[in-house]
Amino acid sequence: MTTEQPKQLDIDSMSLDQLTQLKQSEENRLDMITTRYSQLRAASSRFNAAKTALTSITSSSPPSSSSSETKKPLMIPLTASLYAPGYIQDANKMLVELGTGFYVEKSSKEAHAFLERKLKIVDGNSENVLKVIQMTRQNLE
Repeated sequence: MTTEQPKQLDIDSMSLDQLTQLKQSEENRLDMITTRYSQLRAASSRFNAAKTALTSITSSSPPSSSSSETKKPLMIPLTASLYAPGYIQDANKMLVELGTGFYVEKSSKEAHAFLERKLKIVDGNSENVLKVIQMTRQNLE
């Protein structure tokens, strides 16, 4: 695997119009990358919230009790401000969204592991994007 050297531009030989266009291009790139970083941080927050909810649901249920004894009340969101009361019958069975509307049933341990993997990926991508943001800002100075 070869490493590419960053493309060097000779800004001394560029006209004022070319420099202005280059600066505008870098500012647009920075805006796009910053938006992407915000999206990744929002995804990380959603995964952390899901992990917290999963932990709170599974931590209070005894592992060997029957499903009729483990019914837990919760509020089911119908819209952003409308909820309906409901019950979890089996806290060990979760539906996990894999993406684009695909769901799979997993145990609570498997769901927790899935969320951990997703968080690791999102946080790794966030770190990479943050490095690119810092380099782009440095280029703009």
